[in-house]
Amino acid sequence: MILARSRKLLAFAFLFLYSVFAAAQPNKLSTLPRDLQGKIDQIAQQALAETAVPSASIAIVQEGAIAYLQAYGDGTIAPRRPALPSMRYSIGSISKQFTAAAVLLLAEQGKLALDDPVSKFVPNLTRGNEVTIRELLSHTSGYQDFWPQDYVSPFMLQPVTADKILDLWARKPLDFEPGTDWQYSNTNYVIAGLIVEKASGEPLLQFLSEHIFAPLGMKSVMNIDQRRLTDTDATGYLRYALGPLRVAPKEGKGWLFAAGELAMPAEDLAKWDISLMNQTLLKPASYAALEQEAVLKNGFGTRYGLGVSVRDELGHRAIEHGGEVSGFTAHNLVFPDEKLAVVVLTNEDSVGISSDLAKKIAALFFADAKAAKPERQAREIFEGLQRGKIDRGLLTDNCNSYFTEQALKDFADSLGPLGEPTAFEQTAKRERGGMTFRLFEVHFARKTVEVWERIMPDGKIEQYQVAAK
Repeated sequence: MILARSRKLLAFAFLFLYSVFAAAQPNKLSTLPRDLQGKIDQIAQQALAETAVPSASIAIVQEGAIAYLQAYGDGTIAPRRPALPSMRYSIGSISKQFTAAAVLLLAEQGKLALDDPVSKFVPNLTRGNEVTIRELLSHTSGYQDFWPQDYVSPFMLQPVTADKILDLWARKPLDFEPGTDWQYSNTNYVIAGLIVEKASGEPLLQFLSEHIFAPLGMKSVMNIDQRRLTDTDATGYLRYALGPLRVAPKEGKGWLFAAGELAMPAEDLAKWDISLMNQTLLKPASYAALEQEAVLKNGFGTRYGLGVSVRDELGHRAIEHGGEVSGFTAHNLVFPDEKLAVVVLTNEDSVGISSDLAKKIAALFFADAKAAKPERQAREIFEGLQRGKIDRGLLTDNCNSYFTEQALKDFADSLGPLGEPTAFEQTAKRERGGMTFRLFEVHFARKTVEVWERIMPDGKIEQYQVAAK
């Protein structure tokens, strides 16, 4: 009990200190409403206080433009340097979508095809004449992952070549038949990186810089496979169990090639997200390939495209990926149809804060959007019925006939005494009979009722009913 209370007091102290610090640090950029900024600040500060992760750098894209940049906590703890939006963080496996994009650009140039066998570019791999480039990028190849651990093994502190990685992990029996299973494998992307170099005639990072980073104005990208981040960037940390933060070891040269070698500020990753939304870098067919879920030979979907996860988040189509290398975790969550993206970069490994923060922040935008019209209108109708009133211009002829004078009187007599709702929440939505059905729960101090409505395609209300829950 004493330990639990001490932890709560410590968390409160952290939260207070982060709140003071955030108040003293103006946003580099924000076009969001002040109340929304406050909610984001509170979520970020509380997450750092509860987890004791040193820092988080956040970028938000709204309506296809960068709307928010802010960093919280400390980029380095000794000596203490507050985190800044300009600091670079390693993005780990989020790097894979850039390698995938490089492959797609080369396919557009006619230098390769996604269904080419890998043996066309990289010789002597296990069943290289059967495994395709598409299967590499979608993690359906069967090549074994060389780094499934969440820490740096001793041998990974030493430099390595890409070909040595392939000797040890891609020239051994496959883990499964190509195209029959999905298994995340960094080895796939080492092969893909070599294919980019062979097909383009350029080093991978040179090709990425010329064809992706420069055109998109991503000016601060760094290759950490060859050297450490600088003193003006975030420092990566690890923690043994619940112990103090320790500076994380740096992987040896070569281990991050094509699979996790990039570091950048959150702003640069947000610029990439905008290009995904607006489809400005690749051809439409290439974006379709990038974002299309890979399907196994048995017909099962994998929820993964080419270097990106493709799934439903918060009821919306999402393109996302997490990243982790020694000392850093990151998450990139993009909703292309809504022109919304959330980037979260942190400087501690083996923690889930980046993913949690990205989803909590994204939920703020969808909560506002959801409440903007359907809930507001449904609530306004409900409050009118509590007074025996309704705007008949909102209703179809059928619904108008339902709300007789007797009906309005019964609504007012039964609902009016309940007073003002404490909560009015949409709990379900589905389509039926050409109409949109929405179900709401309306909470009062001592009672909960349900409201359901059916909306015609022109927005007119065909049905609006209330019953006890």
